[in-house]
Amino acid sequence: MPFSVSFRLCLLASLLPFVALPGLAHAEDNIPTGGVQADSDAAVPEVTVTATRVSTLLPDVPAGVTVITAAEMETRGYTTLTQALSAVPGLGVVQTGGPGGQASVFIRGTNSEDVLVLLDGVPVNDPSGPNGAFNFGNYTLSDIERIEVVRGPMSGLYGSNAIGGVINIITLRGSGKPTLSVTAAGGYPAQGQGSATISGSSGKFDYALSGAIDQQAGFDYTAQRLSVYNPANQDPYRSKLGSLNLGYTPIDGTRVSLVVRAQQTDNAFPDLGDPVFDDPNSVDTNENYFYKLGVVSNLFSGLLTTELFAAHMENNLHYSNLLDTADPNQAFNDDHYYGYRDDVQWNNTVHVPDAGPTQFSSVLFGMEYLNDRAKENVNDSYFGSPYIATVDHSQHDVAGHLGAQTTVLDQLTLTGALRDDSYSSFGNAFTGRFGGVLAVPAADLHLKASYGTGFLAPSLFDLYGVDSYGYQGNPNLKPERSQGYDAGAQFDIPAFGQEDFASLSATYFHNNIHDLIQFTENADFTQSTEENIDQAKISGVETEAVLTPANWLSADLTYTYTYARDVTSETPLLRRPENAGGATITLTPTPRITIVPQVQYIGQFSDFLYDNNGFALSNGLSNPGTLVNLTVNYALAARYKLFANAYNLLDSSFEPINGLQIPGASFIIGIRADIGL
Repeated sequence: MPFSVSFRLCLLASLLPFVALPGLAHAEDNIPTGGVQADSDAAVPEVTVTATRVSTLLPDVPAGVTVITAAEMETRGYTTLTQALSAVPGLGVVQTGGPGGQASVFIRGTNSEDVLVLLDGVPVNDPSGPNGAFNFGNYTLSDIERIEVVRGPMSGLYGSNAIGGVINIITLRGSGKPTLSVTAAGGYPAQGQGSATISGSSGKFDYALSGAIDQQAGFDYTAQRLSVYNPANQDPYRSKLGSLNLGYTPIDGTRVSLVVRAQQTDNAFPDLGDPVFDDPNSVDTNENYFYKLGVVSNLFSGLLTTELFAAHMENNLHYSNLLDTADPNQAFNDDHYYGYRDDVQWNNTVHVPDAGPTQFSSVLFGMEYLNDRAKENVNDSYFGSPYIATVDHSQHDVAGHLGAQTTVLDQLTLTGALRDDSYSSFGNAFTGRFGGVLAVPAADLHLKASYGTGFLAPSLFDLYGVDSYGYQGNPNLKPERSQGYDAGAQFDIPAFGQEDFASLSATYFHNNIHDLIQFTENADFTQSTEENIDQAKISGVETEAVLTPANWLSADLTYTYTYARDVTSETPLLRRPENAGGATITLTPTPRITIVPQVQYIGQFSDFLYDNNGFALSNGLSNPGTLVNLTVNYALAARYKLFANAYNLLDSSFEPINGLQIPGASFIIGIRADIGL
C-alpha cells in the first residue's frame, strides 16, 4: 500500500475514539450483541448491507435506499434489470430500443457513469466503455436474490463511480431442502422465456445452479412518427444465462464460496445516423463473465467478521453493422470492446459490545486492489470515409477504507466512512461519507441527513485512446469530483388496524460536480482530446408514499423533481426529466390471486432532437410519456403458479431517446413451479 494511504488510515484509526461515528443500527445475522429479535410470526424487518457495509434496518440508514427482493420481482413480473429499476424513486432508466439494447441509469440526475454497480459486492462497471459506465441492458434476473439501490454519494465506502449512488445485485444462495424452480412462458411478439434453478443445502454444502433463456422477435424501435418507420422490420433479442453459487461451511461461522456467472445477449436496433436509418443489419453481441472465490468467517465469538475474496470479470462487446446500399449514411461498423477487471478485497467488521449510551456499534476497515484493462478496436466507415479508434491499456487502484456506526440512546444512529484510493494513472482520491438518523418514536418519525464526497476515475479511453480523426487521450486527466448532501424525513402512520397503514418520506438532495471530463477540439478541428473543464449542479426532491389500507391492498407512489444543469453552458443535462413518478398497486382479492398494475410517468427532458424525416436538429425538449404495465399471478396450488405479464399495455410511443421509441404493447403467459426434490 502506498505510504499516503497507510499513513492516512493510521491517522484515522487514532482518531476513532474521539469521533462520534458508526455502529450497527438494529442489525441481523452475525451481530453478537444488541439487535432486534423479531417474533417468529412477525414479518422480517427489511435491511440493507450495501448502504453502510453492515446489516442495518432501512429506517436507520441515512440514505435513500430501495430493496427489491426476488419475491417482488416475481409478483411484479420483472425479468430484466431495467424493468426492476424503472420504478425506483430518483432513478431514470434510458434504453436504446428494446431488451438487450444499451441502457443507462441516472441516479438523482448524475451521469450514468456516476452509478457504481456491484455484483455480490464486486464492482462490475465496464473498463472498456468510453466513460466506464455499466450497461444495464444486458442483465436478466433468474439467478438474482435481491437488488439494493443506494442513492447519494458513496465513494467514501466504494471508491470511483459512486458519485450518484450504488446498485448491488446479489445472486441467489441455496438453503434448506433441495428445490427445483422452473419457469416456462410464451407470448407476443413471438417471445419465449424459460428458466430452471436447483438450490438447497446438504450437510456442509449449499448450492444454487441456474440456467435461463429469454428471446423475442421484437419491434421496430424507430419512432413511429419518422418517415422511415417500417413495422415490418423487427429487431430481435436473445439472452442466455448460466449461474452457479456454491458454498462450503467447514465449521460454524465460516463459509467458503464460489460464484460463476455467464451471460450472452444478442439484439438488433435501428441506426441513429443523420438522417436516421431503419437498419436491419445493426447488431450487438454482449458476453459477460464473472468469477468470485471468497471466504467469510466470524471469529472471537462473533466479535469480528472478516471476509477475503478475489474476483475476475470480462465484458466482451461486438457491434457489427453491414453496409446497406439503402442507408443514406453509408454506415459500416465492426467494433470490438474487451474489458477486464481483477478485484481483491479484504473487509472486516468489529462488533463492539454495548457501552454506556451506545449500542449496536461496529468498526469497519479493509483494503482493495483493483486492476482494469481495456482493449478496443473500432473499424467504421461513414459516407465512404474510414474511422479507426483503438486503446489497449490498463490502470490499477490500491485503496483502504475505515468506518464506524453506532446508535446512541437507542434513538440516534450515526455512520461514517473514509476511503483513500491510489490510482496508477492520476494519484490519490480521498473521500468520505457521514450521516445520522434521529428516531422520534412518539411521532413514528425518522429524520435523516448525510454528506459525502465522491470521485470518478478517468476511463482508459479518456486517458490513452487514439483515433484516425486526430483524437489523442489525455494521460494528465484528473478525476471528476463531487460534494453532495441530502436531508429528509420518514413518517410512519399506523391506522385502521394496520401497523403499516402509511409510510411517507421526502428527501431534498444536492450535488455539485466539478472537473468534469469534456471532449475538446482545437481551432481548426484537426486535433481533439479530453480535459477537466466542466461543472454540473444538481438538486431536487424525492418523495415516496407506501400505503397499506387493507391486508389485500397496497400502493407504492413515487415522485421526483430534478434540477440538473451544466454550469459552464447553463443548459439542462440531457435526458434528465424535471418531473417523474410512478405508482405500483398490489391487489390480492383472494389468497390465490395477485394483481399488480404499474403506471410510470416521465416528464419533458432535454435531448438531441430528430425531425419527422429523421434529420438531426439542435437540442430541445422531448415529449413526456406514460407507461402502463399489468401483472396477474394465480396460485394453482402451493407450488404452482400461473402468471400473465402485459408491458406497455396502452401501446405508448414514448421516446426515451429522441428518434427511438420503447417496445410496443406485448404480453407473455406462463407457469412457475417450485418442486421439492
